Amino acid sequence: MNSWIDLSAVGQILVIGLLAGAGLPAVFALGLRALSYRQAEQPNADGPYLSDGSGSTITRARTVQPMARHPVGLVVAGICFLVVVAAVAYGIGIIVTG
Repeated sequence: MNSWIDLSAVGQILVIGLLAGAGLPAVFALGLRALSYRQAEQPNADGPYLSDGSGSTITRARTVQPMARHPVGLVVAGICFLVVVAAVAYGIGIIVTG
């Protein structure tokens, strides 16, 4: 071990840098992905009638209800965003007090 370089401190800086530099954006991306998680489409059979142009065939158009967000996705997204906000607040607290 070199007396000029503290390898344990370098290791700690590397781990914290990886967690904050790659971990927090990954958690944020996971939160965005969970926020986009939607329930399955529900077809609506009461759509308008359509014609094929000749007037002989009339079919019912298939409409789709807007997809609602899945509750599990909302909970996971909320947890991910809270983790990111807590880490940012902790970092600001360290900067302000130190």
